[in-house]
Amino acid sequence: MSAVTVHATPAYAVPLRTQGLRLTAAQVGKWYRWGGAGPTYFDCSGLVYYVFHTRLHQYLPRTANAQRLATIRIAKANILPGDLIFFMSGGRAYHVGVYAGSGKVWHAPRPGQRVQLSRLWTTAWVAGRVR
Repeated sequence: MSAVTVHATPAYAVPLRTQGLRLTAAQVGKWYRWGGAGPTYFDCSGLVYYVFHTRLHQYLPRTANAQRLATIRIAKANILPGDLIFFMSGGRAYHVGVYAGSGKVWHAPRPGQRVQLSRLWTTAWVAGRVR
C-alpha cells in the first residue's frame, strides 16, 4: 500500500479586511498618543499601520494620506467591514479608521481619548481597501 499525501486547504479563508477588523477591534481602550504605532499607544494612522503592516504584513505607509494613496479606492456604496475610511479636507486625508459596518468606524480619535468605535460623523470621507 502506498502513502498518500493530503494537503489541507482551509474550507473558509478569512479575508484580509476581516482579519484587520478583528485586530483593530482588539485594540479597544488603548490610549491615543501622537506618533504611536502600537502595541500600547496609537494615533489614527499608527493604529491602521500596526494592524495591516505590522501584524498582517501588508505594505502600508505610516501616515493617513500616504495610506489613502496606497490603497485601492472603493466607492462608498461598495464599502465592506474592514475597509479603511479616510476623512478628507482640502483633498488630503487628515484622519483614518477601519470601517466596522452599520455606519461605524474603529479609530484612535485624539489626545485624551482611547481607541473606540464611533458613528461616522461626516460625509467628507473616501474609502480604500488594503491591497
